[in-house]
Amino acid sequence: MKTLFFFLIFSLFSGLGAQNFWNTPPTSVPKKPVKELTFIAYFFNKAVLNNMYARNDFLKGQVVGRLFGGNTTNTSSAESFYFEQRLLPFFIYQPKLFDGRAILRASFEIDWTWGDASYGVGGNFGSAFSADQVNLQTQNVELELIPRKGWAVNLGLQRLFDTPYNPYRTFFETMTLTGYRLAFWGSDAVGISVRHDRDYSRFKAGYYQLYENNIEQKDDVVLWELMAEKDLTPTWRQGASLWYVQDRASGEGGVSILGQGLNSLLNDYNGVFRFNTIGSQKYKADIFWLGTFWNRNAEYKLDRLALGGFAVANIGKVEIQSANGWQKLADIAGFAANLRCGYRYGQTRRDVFEADILLASGDDNGLQDKKYQGVITGNTWGSPGAIFISSGSYLLFPHGNVVNRYLALVPDLSNMGRGLLGGTLNFHRAFIPNKLYGKAGLAVGSAFSAPTGGGNLIGYEANAMLGYQAGVFMNIELHAAHAWLGDFYKSRQVNGDQPGKPHNPWTVFLAFKWLMF
Repeated sequence: MKTLFFFLIFSLFSGLGAQNFWNTPPTSVPKKPVKELTFIAYFFNKAVLNNMYARNDFLKGQVVGRLFGGNTTNTSSAESFYFEQRLLPFFIYQPKLFDGRAILRASFEIDWTWGDASYGVGGNFGSAFSADQVNLQTQNVELELIPRKGWAVNLGLQRLFDTPYNPYRTFFETMTLTGYRLAFWGSDAVGISVRHDRDYSRFKAGYYQLYENNIEQKDDVVLWELMAEKDLTPTWRQGASLWYVQDRASGEGGVSILGQGLNSLLNDYNGVFRFNTIGSQKYKADIFWLGTFWNRNAEYKLDRLALGGFAVANIGKVEIQSANGWQKLADIAGFAANLRCGYRYGQTRRDVFEADILLASGDDNGLQDKKYQGVITGNTWGSPGAIFISSGSYLLFPHGNVVNRYLALVPDLSNMGRGLLGGTLNFHRAFIPNKLYGKAGLAVGSAFSAPTGGGNLIGYEANAMLGYQAGVFMNIELHAAHAWLGDFYKSRQVNGDQPGKPHNPWTVFLAFKWLMF
């Protein structure tokens, strides 16, 4: 299968006919000289006041995942106040020698909490007195080759997003509102992808090596991807996709000491279902996601009404190795769906009212019946591996304005395998068009399977934001959110082993954002 995939890519470069595209001169002369080196950067700074913290003293840097989960995060009656800062620089090299048909991109990340550490090595640190921390983190180093018009081959460490659009030629907001909205895959991965973008359709195929482990052994995690989308009308787009993960690593590798895979501690950390019955046994898993997605005028560009959504069937099989050979541990049969609708009542993109509904199946008996009826996402293999950050929620579901602390009550569709029925309502208003704007929102969530000693209701949330656009792509925003925990958190299984419901989480932060280019 791998050989066939790479043979098809080679065919693109060798030519689909007698004429070789690489040797064909451009058909038009550019009006301006090609700019070989481009620099783009995103600067983000925020001051935070909240009541959430990690109980483990070692987790002073990046804290990701479920509030009250394996990351030891908790709430209290006391207040935390701190500053965070992020810089995401992008370097793009496009040599004139190849007439724009070969592009090298490299992106990095520098994060810290003000005053955290100095004279050390490690990411998410480096702003204490005297600084001098070695803290540059590599996000992407990838090469985009354009062998033919409309075709692109991306090779190397690149964006792995569950949308059909090119992540290097599309605004990030577009990708959070189309396809699967990064709810299944929203991270970086090394591999090779091929895409074909036409006027009214687009197609993508990819192979990604999530974990290699020992190169002489079949102990890897590999992801295959197929996505296609068609413009049915000027406003309506319909797509379909297929992902396949072949997991033979048995948890080897992964994020720090947490590991990765179906039986790893990473699942408790990220708030996904953990296959506890595997234990330390070797396992192999074959997991498929078959889905369809649609959107109508997702960004309100053509008229006032926006619709979108997706539906995914998650199926597969997990086997474990025993003295009698490989035996089936469980079948996987889950599903997830989303429906988003909005109406632009005013003249700008910020004059909208939106509703978002999210559904994911759950499992109420673990693996006792040899079935897992919930869903699995990229959060099983990465931290985070999927980021559903476009719902408008801050605490119930995750929010994108973060640096080192990416926390939510439900950071993953599976909700620890217990399933989810939730939604948000958001009202946006531009008080002064393209200058002063605001937002108010509500969110609610419930689990299909209640934990021992707890109920189904996860909780409610109210939030608000007031923003000011100081310049082109430069914004100052004040955000606030408060969540009220439901009976779901009466259970010690999900509330961090506390006797009773924890304190309700809340947050207030002032953010400065600047996209510079």
